[in-house]
Amino acid sequence: MGLAQKAQAETQFADVGLEPDVLMALDVLRSAITVFDSRERLTYANQHFNYLFRGMPHREALIGHSYEDLVRLEYSAGELSDIEALGGIDAFVASRREQLQAGMYAPRDVRLADGRIVEIKTRRTPDGGWIALWSDATAARHLLWRFEDTVELSADAFAFWDSHDRLIHCNEDFAKFNGQSAKALQGQTFETVLRASAARSRYAIDGHVESWIERRLDAHHSPAGALTIVTSSGTAYLVRDRATRDGGRASVYTDITDHHRVESALGEQSQALDHARKALERSKDKAKRQSNYLADLTRRLDAAETEADTAKTAFLRTMSHELKTPLNAIIGFSDLLKSAPDHFKPEQIGEYAGLIHLAGHNLLRLINQILDLTKIAAGRYVLKRAPVPAGATLWAVSDTHAARAEQRGIAVTIDSEQDLMIDADESALTAMISYLVENAVSFTQKGGEVRLAAERGDGIIRLTISDNGPGVPEKDLARILEPFEQVGRGTSDHAHGAGLGLPLVKALVELHGGSLTLSSDGGLTAVLELPSA
Repeated sequence: MGLAQKAQAETQFADVGLEPDVLMALDVLRSAITVFDSRERLTYANQHFNYLFRGMPHREALIGHSYEDLVRLEYSAGELSDIEALGGIDAFVASRREQLQAGMYAPRDVRLADGRIVEIKTRRTPDGGWIALWSDATAARHLLWRFEDTVELSADAFAFWDSHDRLIHCNEDFAKFNGQSAKALQGQTFETVLRASAARSRYAIDGHVESWIERRLDAHHSPAGALTIVTSSGTAYLVRDRATRDGGRASVYTDITDHHRVESALGEQSQALDHARKALERSKDKAKRQSNYLADLTRRLDAAETEADTAKTAFLRTMSHELKTPLNAIIGFSDLLKSAPDHFKPEQIGEYAGLIHLAGHNLLRLINQILDLTKIAAGRYVLKRAPVPAGATLWAVSDTHAARAEQRGIAVTIDSEQDLMIDADESALTAMISYLVENAVSFTQKGGEVRLAAERGDGIIRLTISDNGPGVPEKDLARILEPFEQVGRGTSDHAHGAGLGLPLVKALVELHGGSLTLSSDGGLTAVLELPSA
């Protein structure tokens, strides 16, 4: 510090009781600091105060003024914006002075006439006075408002929770979903909101209410939980919960009512068709005596099949939701980057680009699965068969998924006999094994194991992919081989796909003249039997 500067600092604010070097240090801060005595009279202000309030008298001239005087000077100097809309200057002064009362120290924003927003924080000093900090919060508030507008414009219901699981923000769709205003929900914990909604019968709960609440809490607290819930009005939602980087959580509720209704209708039609076919089998021994009855039954069976086909067509239309989910992510994050490119750090841009890439990859994979199943069903899927080494293929697929398995702490082991050659389309064989390995890694819990094996049979090569994750109920093993069927394996940290992977594997292996067999005993085991070369 120069001698002149030091002398000036020693004469300014001498009654503050701080060393000149400290006063100089306070003057270089980018936040304004003001100190008031027990009578609310200003005893010190740093240089940044006059930077924030450029029309106010110099800080030295303000010493001795009360806090109320400062607020009124802000008004008379034209610093404040639209005071009349806040009830006039007297009401505004009273609201500002509330911040100097015990227990009323919450930060407050003040809008300035030039569009800036100043955040004020106050704290009591040991001698009964106050310290007030004034910071320019304009950029932070504008970014927050853009985020809130983006969430409010979304077709989904959004809610954000802090590290103590208390609601810090939600859009109107989430508030309506829970039957309360967004303001009333603010600060409530997730469990409090959940139990209040359940008590008001806002959910369609099949079974014990407390068990249902426990399942919902488990999904919410999982690193990446997802489940379907149905409201008392019949609206179905896909609910996804994710951990955020600040230790909180984000919840997204997507309306999938049409998808849910079509799935239920298809199940009812399939059950009715099965009953009709069984009735037809029981009637075969009475065919001659009941020809008229059988003719009528056949007509009704044909009608039931037509209705079932119609239901399947409607169900396929619900795939628009599966397509829309990654598209929403692509459009949403790209719009966010496009609207405010200068407000994001390089690491944020990289993260959003990664999310766009992941969503695009998932979308492409879904479309390819649909196209492959369509080609197989139409008899237009052409196999390019050649001898393919079984062991080398298992090792190649294992390498593809090694990074993800290592990240989840999952051990992958391979046991293959020597010189095993399969008569297969190499691309199709790799795709079948890759999906089964990905499925095993996805559903196996941390510290688990995925086992790959290849062995020779009677004219066949048997490939086995098994894991020790949660199993699949016996009654569901056949159903998950049908397109669009999704059966949980007791995990909440895996987002369900469209239910096309296993059906595609089954279709491809049967196109080779082989078979796929599933079994579950403390995990899931998939066995591919393919002709040997």
